Amino acid sequence: MKIITSSVPWDISQIFITLQQQLNPLFKEHRGKDLQFKIEREGNKVLVSKPEMYDGYLFTIEAMGKELHIGKSEHYVDDVNQITLQSIIETLQMEIQGGNDIIYISGE
Repeated sequence: MKIITSSVPWDISQIFITLQQQLNPLFKEHRGKDLQFKIEREGNKVLVSKPEMYDGYLFTIEAMGKELHIGKSEHYVDDVNQITLQSIIETLQMEIQGGNDIIYISGE
């Protein structure tokens, strides 16, 4: 699990909206494939999945105050789609915080 600590609390609503609007178009741009990932919100957590191709989730993103916990499925770690998604998700998280400082990043 990767934990990104910011100087201010994370807004899961903003993360959810950003992923809904940008994740699929950015994936198509980066991979050249038009796969539509499912982005769902469950309380303070966002789940990214592709049920037609993968069992369960690919990523969970949970806001816990100033920490953002990004978990990835252990079943698809070498999958090129998941690697591309991880890069896009992490980049979007940094952009969401804008001018707020990212204090610390831990994990993989």
